[in-house]
Amino acid sequence: MACRPGSVARVQNSSGASVLVHWRRERSDTNRFVVEVVGLDMVALKQFQNRKPIPWPRLLAAYADTGDVRIDVELPPMVGNYRVQSGMLRFEPAYPLQPGVQYRAVCHPDALPGGRGSLVTATLKVPAQSTNPRTVVSRIYPSAGELPENLLKFYVQFSGPMQRGHIYEHIHLRNASGRDVELPFLEIDEELWDPSLTRLTLFIDPGRIKRGVRPLEEVGSSLQAGQRYTLVIDSAWNDGVGNPLRESFHKEFRVGPPNREPIDPTQWRIDTPKKGTRTPLRLTFPQPMDHALAQRVIRVGDPAGHLMAGETRLGNEERQWSFIPSQSWRGGRYELVVQTTLEDLAGNNIGKPFEVDLLEPVQRRISNSSVRVPFEVR
Repeated sequence: MACRPGSVARVQNSSGASVLVHWRRERSDTNRFVVEVVGLDMVALKQFQNRKPIPWPRLLAAYADTGDVRIDVELPPMVGNYRVQSGMLRFEPAYPLQPGVQYRAVCHPDALPGGRGSLVTATLKVPAQSTNPRTVVSRIYPSAGELPENLLKFYVQFSGPMQRGHIYEHIHLRNASGRDVELPFLEIDEELWDPSLTRLTLFIDPGRIKRGVRPLEEVGSSLQAGQRYTLVIDSAWNDGVGNPLRESFHKEFRVGPPNREPIDPTQWRIDTPKKGTRTPLRLTFPQPMDHALAQRVIRVGDPAGHLMAGETRLGNEERQWSFIPSQSWRGGRYELVVQTTLEDLAGNNIGKPFEVDLLEPVQRRISNSSVRVPFEVR
């Protein structure tokens, strides 16, 4: 008969006593299992132990299960250690059992001196290890602990591809009392995923950001300055292979005053590298920039006017941008080439505040318009 780990297979011997066989997981090592047998005649078992060598596999043996006990008992048994303690016979396999494999333990009570009774079997299916680790929310941007009251969007970054559809059932914006903010997001049918389905762009409803529009006047803003909120991604959300997230994710933040000023590159601090090195070029912004756009629309032009190859990074809660060139810096005049579609956390662009057109942040197309900021490497 079969059993799960911790359950028991039993049969009565000729004297009416029950012989029980079960697999048990070792507490000290969750990858190891042992077989325990209780109910054997201890006097007969002691006589059995007097044989040299002790033919333990004739009494109790374990096999990789083929599904047919008659075939199993003809195969070589597993190697391991036998012990008699606390009125039971215990078999400890010499090696850990393999995930996804089923094993069978077979006890022959009639192998004992004077013993009679049917054989008792117990099977164990070791759980298979997942080949794909459970998906998690790896980061939410902006990463700052204080966000403007007119925050435009979040980016939710996952460790693996996710499923489309019904995403807003699993996303909650909660106030300091733990209550959900009513309809804070722009819930559109065309979910804003990147091609890999690992990054979701989540817009705050623009109608609850811009002044002078009905949703803001009738319902109020989604975020209020001076208050604390938590963005919650719940674990019931299924990933691309249908498994729920490994755990929920919480981003706590406080809300500061709104930011309604356009981006001004002349206010950026530029830390220039030395020639002959690959030291990063660093920009420090007065306020955080949009995480995705800042890495895509800020480029570096070399003295010959060509865009340079290299790696860009954002740090310090998206307040610092750095560029590491593929080749060492040469001395000369360089320039930052920045598309005017760069955004800060409130959706303000270079030279243009967000509050221009209600639907513009969602429908805007990136243009080729750019500004150039010179700097020199010495």
